[in-house]
Amino acid sequence: MKKEGIKLYDLVDLTNPQSVLNELKYIAALMVNDFDHALLEQIYADIKMLFEGDFPGYRASNTKYHDLEHTNSVVLAAGRLIHGAFVEGHSFSAKTILLGLIGAIFHDIGFIQTDSDVNGSGAKYTIGHEERSIQFMKQYLSQKSFSEQDREDCTHIIMCTILSLEIKDIPCRSNDIAILGKIVGSADLLGQMADREYLEKLFLLFKEFEEAGMPGYGSELELLQKTQDFYKSVALQRLSQGFDNVSAFMRSHFKNRWDLDRDLYQESIVANIKYLQTVVERCDESYWCYLKYLRRGGLAEKLNRNK
Repeated sequence: MKKEGIKLYDLVDLTNPQSVLNELKYIAALMVNDFDHALLEQIYADIKMLFEGDFPGYRASNTKYHDLEHTNSVVLAAGRLIHGAFVEGHSFSAKTILLGLIGAIFHDIGFIQTDSDVNGSGAKYTIGHEERSIQFMKQYLSQKSFSEQDREDCTHIIMCTILSLEIKDIPCRSNDIAILGKIVGSADLLGQMADREYLEKLFLLFKEFEEAGMPGYGSELELLQKTQDFYKSVALQRLSQGFDNVSAFMRSHFKNRWDLDRDLYQESIVANIKYLQTVVERCDESYWCYLKYLRRGGLAEKLNRNK
């Protein structure tokens, strides 16, 4: 395939945790020679077990939007941004890189229910799921001999994914942790909005919002129609101002890792938003019209077959 034809999803299969893990290990090796690959492998294996319902005390993940693939996308985007920052002259220790990746890995664990929590789905925890993620992360890392400071650093990194929280109010202990927090917060936005099936998955996101009683969206169509404004008014401002535009590190990553002088995330997001605008203008309030034009993965059709 010619370089100009390469798309974001051509490089790493986000549906395959092992492919994502392999790429993370490769990226880490480009930055430091003492990275603890075995520890990352163990953590990733445990998280995979957690999502699949094989981790003691927990049910399998049952949120269709905030699933393992979403976590894969965020962790990979975070790893790429960390590497891009490294290419541009930022120096991180192996431990600091690992903490950044851990923050991304655990950022949405709060959606997963315990065995005894049998009512509804994990979507009911949408509001406040980050605090649940932090509590699980702290308990897990304490069993892996991470220090209290390590756990606090990961806490502050995860807090950067809370959209309602001002970054300046998060008490990161060092500039490196602050940068990693901004990277993980950026990765959370970039990973989902650059997804090839992002527009289709908004139907799944609405179902989560509906169960959680999230205000502002009365239907799937309203969520789709408001997504362009979310991108322009919330996501872009958060990326450029709140996160100090660390997302710009992506281009350096792709240039160094893949010899592509492009930001594949930005390209994918722009294409998604542009297509969404076309669909909204064409379909207006016709539900079935949206399903006609949003067909990737068959997600919308599967979810709404009996609507």
